[in-house]
Formats: sequence, structure tokens, C-alpha cells
Amino acid sequence: MKYLLILLQAEAGAQGGGWSFWIMMILIFVVMWLFMIRPQQKKQKELEKQRDSMRAGQKVVTAGGLHGKLKSVDGDIFQVEIAKDVVIRIDKSSVFLEPEAAPVKKEEKAKKEEPKEEKKES
Repeated sequence: MKYLLILLQAEAGAQGGGWSFWIMMILIFVVMWLFMIRPQQKKQKELEKQRDSMRAGQKVVTAGGLHGKLKSVDGDIFQVEIAKDVVIRIDKSSVFLEPEAAPVKKEEKAKKEEPKEEKKES
């Protein structure tokens, strides 16, 4: 009788833990989706949209680090001129727009132009 009572109590405790386990797993999945999967999907869509809008004449960078100018777009193949009369064919997924140089703020420019104070020897 004593052993039967212990077994019944053990089974009852395990059932209560089952619901909390599943709720915790669902919460973990929701948090992962909100903070990891969703932002990555948004970034991928933006990149695809950017690649679809690329036109001849734009400056691009390949995944291998080659800088050049987009000559033509043939479906999923881009032709990129990397030097005078040197054109390479490259897959659409390996081409990115060249990042623009960040404009220098007036405050930063003023700091760079300020003359350095000379140390006075006493």
C-alpha cells in the first residue's frame, strides 16, 4: 500500500510538469522567431529587392571583393566590368551595391581641422 501511494504521487507530479514544459518550449520558439528568424527574413527580402532594382552603370562589389561597374543584367547573370575592357559574368546572388562613403558631420570635420596646441616648455 505504501509503494502504491508513492507511485500515484509521482505520476501526478509528472503530468503537471508536462504543460509547463510545452508552454516554455512555445515561448522559447516565439522569442527566437521574433529576435532571430524574422529580422533575418526582412534583411533577405530587402537584399533581394535591391538586387532586382540594379541597373547598368551602378557601382557594385562582388562577394569575392571585386569592385566594378554593372554592364548588363541577363536574368540571374550580371556582367560586371572590373577594369577597362575586362568584363566578368557573375551570379546575381554574389553581387551587392557598393556602399556609399558616409558623409562627414560638420562637428567631426571641425575637430579634425582644429590646430593642435603646442606644449610650452617652462
